[in-house]
Amino acid sequence: MKKTLLAALAIFVATVPAFSTDYFEKAGDIGQYAIPAAGLGVALVKKDWKGCLQLTYAFAAAMAVTYGLKYTVRETRPDGGDQSFPSGHTSAACCGAAFIDMRYGHAWGLPAYAAASLVGWSRIESNQHYPLDVLAGAAIGILSNVIFTRSKASNVKIAPVAGNGSYGAIMIYKW
Repeated sequence: MKKTLLAALAIFVATVPAFSTDYFEKAGDIGQYAIPAAGLGVALVKKDWKGCLQLTYAFAAAMAVTYGLKYTVRETRPDGGDQSFPSGHTSAACCGAAFIDMRYGHAWGLPAYAAASLVGWSRIESNQHYPLDVLAGAAIGILSNVIFTRSKASNVKIAPVAGNGSYGAIMIYKW
């Protein structure tokens, strides 16, 4: 299963730049669903019910924040449309990629992040979003996993920290 997922993501990453802008935009449209679905698929195949729940929470939080901001900020898109900030496509794709990376490790996560990056790039190339919209969407998708997703490996823990006006994350590695 791991090799199949990696091969599918590698094909996606290798072939998308060769497409015209229309196909590239459609690949981004597909990627926003395919990447989180791949994370859910891996969790289901591994019978990782906690992972399924963590992805559900992270995805729901990411979408709530993303669409809450879209209707609050009301930034105009580069093509003249509305609700540009933040990118929902990128938020969804990065949420899936961050889940895969944080739950199952970098061997799974790096190809997922590469595919999510292409989703974000497709949004800029198709004149649907500004780079800041894409970066904000990526941050929302990733941060939702920092809050809800825990590594399946017992020797690595990542947790958010806050205090005295400072915010960040801490990673603990058990030797």
